[in-house]
Amino acid sequence: MNLTHRPRRLRRTASVRKLVRETKLTAADLIYPLFVVHGIEIKEEISSLPGNYHLSLDLLLEEIADLVKLGIGGIILFGIPQIKDQLGSGAWDQEEIVQQACRQIKEEYPDLLVITDVCLCQYTSHGHCGAIKNGYVQNDITLENLAKTALSHAKAGADMVAPSDMMDGRVKAIRERLDQEGYQDTAIMAYSAKYSSAFYGPFREAAHSAPQEGDRSSYQMDPANSDEALREIKLDLEEGADIVMVKPALPYLDIIRRAKDQFNTPLAAYNVSGEYAMIKAAAQKGWLDEEKTALESLTSIKRAGAEIIITYWAKDIAKKLAKDN
Repeated sequence: MNLTHRPRRLRRTASVRKLVRETKLTAADLIYPLFVVHGIEIKEEISSLPGNYHLSLDLLLEEIADLVKLGIGGIILFGIPQIKDQLGSGAWDQEEIVQQACRQIKEEYPDLLVITDVCLCQYTSHGHCGAIKNGYVQNDITLENLAKTALSHAKAGADMVAPSDMMDGRVKAIRERLDQEGYQDTAIMAYSAKYSSAFYGPFREAAHSAPQEGDRSSYQMDPANSDEALREIKLDLEEGADIVMVKPALPYLDIIRRAKDQFNTPLAAYNVSGEYAMIKAAAQKGWLDEEKTALESLTSIKRAGAEIIITYWAKDIAKKLAKDN
């Protein structure tokens, strides 16, 4: 048998496979979500997100020291407030925990990329992402509160704000407010194609943000829709988004690919809590190799077109990549 083409030649050894690898994942591609709470010396594991914790600010700073050494691309902060109300007014309180965290992190680690999640669900007593009137989340009233929240984060030192609420026009409202107040250099990473997904369950425990009544399907996207995602991304880019995001990641690799092909703009994907938790659970049962499965999952997200991956595996995968290199 005379075979001219033998693709297996380039798979024969680990060094050859590495040489011709098309998709290369690095620690700098990864953003690590962190949950910060009030108090001192608090480190409580989130039961549905094993290996992730509610951290008080003192221990958060210790965690960040490790992340900096690993070369992780940055962090995204979620705050757990002490008090909630109907409007979620704690979200823009300059003395709330996210704002405190931003100030201290930037003081100790000025070069670390700090992204803040901009939403109201953690801060509202009803758990929805905006103001409620007659049982319905009000879009335009909510925009002002989101803009105030983003501004408070920028004032505290956040490099980038990430609105995750899915209200119409929120990127424009935030961009205009930031620019008016002199924060033209604060970037916006918009959760542009955020689906009403069943994969968010563990996060809602972590952020204490589950809706008290109903669900979020009136403002988050229908999982059946694809073209709608492109319309949402286009609107956010037109309104001033610097980076757009698809969330979740693994069930929506087709959306990531379509978004990259159509817009060729900086693109993030959120490897969400449910994606993390189901692999963790399978690994605990001995059904999957956690490290290999996690690495394969994140590589597939990058291969689909996302340059930036928000993932609860950021720290573990960064350690593996450092060891392999």
